[in-house]
Amino acid sequence: MITELACGAAALVLYLNTLDADFCYDDSRAIKTNQDLLPETPWRNVFYDDFWGTLLTHSGSHKSYRPLCTLSFRLNYALAGLEPWGYHLVNVCLHGIVTGLFTTMCRPLLGGGPWSLVAGLLFAAHPVHTEAVAGVVGRADVGAGLFFLLSLLCYSHHCALRWRGPRSGRAWLWLLGSVLAAAGAMLWKEQGVTVLGVSAVYDLFIFHRFQLPQLYRKNAPLLISLSLLAGSGVGLLAARVYWMGNKPPNFSNSDNPAADSPHLLTRTLTFLHLPAANFWLLLCPDRLSFDWSMDALPLLRTFADWRNFQSLAFYAGLLFLVWYGLRGSPIVEKREANGKSHVTNGKSLTNGHCHHLHTDLGSPGEPGPTKNGTQNGTAKVHHNAPWDSLPPTGNLLMFSLALLTLPFLPATNLLFYVGFVVAERVLYIPSMGFCMLVTVGLRSLYVAVRSRRHRTLLLCSTVGLVLLYGAKTALRNRDWQSEETLYRSGIRVNPAKAWGNLGNVLKNQGKMAEAEGAYRNALHFRGNMADMLYNLGLLLQENDRFSEALRYYKLAIASRPTLASAYLNTGIILTSQGDVEEAKRTFLTCSQIPDENLKDPHAHKSSVTSCLYNLGKLLHEQGQQEVPLSKAPSPHTAPWAPVMAAHCSHRVMG
Repeated sequence: MITELACGAAALVLYLNTLDADFCYDDSRAIKTNQDLLPETPWRNVFYDDFWGTLLTHSGSHKSYRPLCTLSFRLNYALAGLEPWGYHLVNVCLHGIVTGLFTTMCRPLLGGGPWSLVAGLLFAAHPVHTEAVAGVVGRADVGAGLFFLLSLLCYSHHCALRWRGPRSGRAWLWLLGSVLAAAGAMLWKEQGVTVLGVSAVYDLFIFHRFQLPQLYRKNAPLLISLSLLAGSGVGLLAARVYWMGNKPPNFSNSDNPAADSPHLLTRTLTFLHLPAANFWLLLCPDRLSFDWSMDALPLLRTFADWRNFQSLAFYAGLLFLVWYGLRGSPIVEKREANGKSHVTNGKSLTNGHCHHLHTDLGSPGEPGPTKNGTQNGTAKVHHNAPWDSLPPTGNLLMFSLALLTLPFLPATNLLFYVGFVVAERVLYIPSMGFCMLVTVGLRSLYVAVRSRRHRTLLLCSTVGLVLLYGAKTALRNRDWQSEETLYRSGIRVNPAKAWGNLGNVLKNQGKMAEAEGAYRNALHFRGNMADMLYNLGLLLQENDRFSEALRYYKLAIASRPTLASAYLNTGIILTSQGDVEEAKRTFLTCSQIPDENLKDPHAHKSSVTSCLYNLGKLLHEQGQQEVPLSKAPSPHTAPWAPVMAAHCSHRVMG
């Protein structure tokens, strides 16, 4: 318990400097403008809307169904409104709890000595977690991690109780608890459901210490458990797909450029490289960014691209670890069968120092010993249960790899396209497997070396790694203090997105010249960004540079014909310049744009309503009290409403 508390406390201390941070980036849309957080909005809407407050079945919905996370935001709002510190406090506390639970999970796997402490501290301090903890919307990943670990711990209890035999009904209650916790993890974030696959690997390689030749042995309780896990996973995924309207989300080209590429070779090479790029972030989290879309990670178009060697090295290393994990343990099993003393995980299993969780349980398929140690009048030799000794390194390696790879599987574009290239917060749960993998490697090296000096050097290096991660985390937290510091930190990774969003911040601060320069810098790196073209046009319009503003609005419309706010402001400028007929045509065109496949249908409808009002005003001034039906906008596009709007001042965040 002391180890768990120490690791949890370390996680809390490392993120204390985020409590005074502001809302940043996606926090605005998920919290500040999300109608589902307001008290007047029925709380049931949370279960019908996506993470951003859009109806889940809407064609423009992101399909991010995370009602438990949204409910936690709503609770924050009910307690303290839009005060950021309360939201950050919950994130930090959740990360501390997750760190403690992760350390608890590591204890029976790595032992109660320093190695579970090392794994817990690595997880507490890893810099890749800053987006998930310091960014409020990252609570979805932290909450999913919490229920992920609860599900896994419940399943470990199920395995232990199942060992008693089929009469142990409590075992199946723990299995039910594991499935319910997995459902909870999925309702925090979609990837949480992968815990069912990790639980299956735990059962096979940690609890049963299976190797490939043993997989064919009959074991009815095991098969029942695995079948129930598989069935639960299929059922949860089917319910998830049905609830979001049986349709996948639509993403723009900038969200995931490789998915939009018409060339199979480009898509294949890029998608194969993305896991290697994500693993490098775990291994060396030096170059972090709030956003990796657009050209932050250029596409791999040919075999000559040197990054293909990174991909080959990554997959070769992964296959080697799998091969080692599958072949390394039979040696240990053979030694156990011969009754020889052997050393596993740095501790002798014959000297009474092995780690015991439950010492009163019998061996597989056999009832436990009686009070006098005999059964049916025959002396019974006690066989250790699987948890009476630490798992062999090969089995632990397989579990670590499963914990690393399976939660990352939904982000690989292998099953379906996702709306991002790299997302650091997605690595929150996979980093558990990474931290365990690193700890297993360090422990193996410690056992392998005999020199005290070398062991001391290894321990000092481990401490140095934890301190280095902690220092990087504390420094990275400063980048998440405000939107300005966050966007400035991302310029070297994604200059187009960072400069564009920085321009919005500078404009809000009244620094118009700097904001204009930021917008132009963004367009220098990516000239077809409709959002930035529109935002620059808006800035110019507010500074009475109407001709320039009109030019950028038209460029924005050419880049994205569905950008209603650009039509609205174009029509307003044309009206002020006396080109009434062109303004009427612009307003009418805007009013007929459907809100299908749009990221923010609420903002779109607001702009369309303003267009309808301005069109009606022009017609009224010209004495046209009735609009011909053939020219009227479709009734489903937007309602007629007397919205007073001089122009649309909504800035689009990239």
